[in-house]
Parts: sequence; C-alpha cells; structure tokens
Amino acid sequence: MAVVVALALFVSACGTGGTGARDEGPAHADAMGGSAVSSSVAPVATPSATLSPVPDPAEAVHLVKADPEVSAAVKRELTPCVSDDYPVDVSYGDLTGGPADDIVVNVLSCGDLVSVASYVYREQDGTYQNVFRAEEPPVYAEIDRGFLVVTEQVYAKDDALSNPSSENVISYKWVSGRFVQKYDSRTVYGDLGEGTETATPDG
Repeated sequence: MAVVVALALFVSACGTGGTGARDEGPAHADAMGGSAVSSSVAPVATPSATLSPVPDPAEAVHLVKADPEVSAAVKRELTPCVSDDYPVDVSYGDLTGGPADDIVVNVLSCGDLVSVASYVYREQDGTYQNVFRAEEPPVYAEIDRGFLVVTEQVYAKDDALSNPSSENVISYKWVSGRFVQKYDSRTVYGDLGEGTETATPDG
C-alpha cells in the first residue's frame, strides 16, 4: 500500500494546527467555471531535481514555479508565509509506475491554509512532467492505495467556512499514460452538518 502522509513542516511554520488531508475554503467550485482538472494534456517537462529521502517543499516549489502549465494566479500565491517557508504540502508515492516516486503537490494559502491547487509530477528521462493539475479551490490531492484521490469542497453563496454545502471525492487511476477517473462520491450536507453520500463507479 503506497500511502504517503502530506508533509506537516510548512504547517508548523505558519503557526497553526495541522491542515489535515482536506482543507476548507470559501470558494464555490461552480462559480469558478467548472472543473479545472487536466489529466490528458501532453506532459510538460520541468527541470529535474534530486529527490530527498523525505518530501522536500523546496523541490516542490521549484517544480511548480518552473512549470508553464501552472497558472499565473497560483504562482503569485506561492510566496513564503514565514521566512523561507512556502505554503505547500508535498507527498511522494507510486501512482504511475514510473522509475521514481511521483510527487503530489498541494499549494496552500498562507492566511487560512486552504489548498488552492493540486499537481502531480512524474519522473521521465531525468525530468519531472506535470501529468495532473486541479486549480479550483478548495481542492486537495493525495495518494491512497495507488489511487490519486482528489477532494473538492463546494460552498454556496452564504456558506460559512466551516460548513460547505457538499464535498466531492474523485479517485483516479493511471491507465495508458494518463489519469482516468474510476470512482466518485458526493456528500451533501444538511442544515445540521449531517451528510448524505452517493457514490458512482466510473468503470
């Protein structure tokens, strides 16, 4: 089982508690114009980096800033919160069966630690390639038993930060050189915070 825990180094530097695997934020996914996930575009080569034994935020920042597929808005967000500590959660694991561990990067906001974008980088021929991106906050990607699991929290106009209207969880599998959606579930929360969940296998 290839499950890698997201790095908590940045979180402690920002002076708050742990972010957990699913961060919340005020943005409404529908208001942002639909899904920004891209898993079938041609891979983009980015400068290679030597992997550390543990997830290294500096390597992740280098990859994201050098990646032409990353939006200008996300790059503007990617500035140090405290000293040289950047707002990123980084995890390594086997998602694509490549020659080295894949790198999952979640870019966070400094103020409330909301995950504003998620990326997956795959090593090939000495460079890392962007093979997945999601840039509609709040979104968080993680590795779970060989699947890429992406969580999106959806807020209605009057929702409080602690009370999203619903949560979408989508599981992707690497198939024939790209990520393919395999499962998705949606939890719709009621007035008392209780959720009704529906799940759909995508084949």
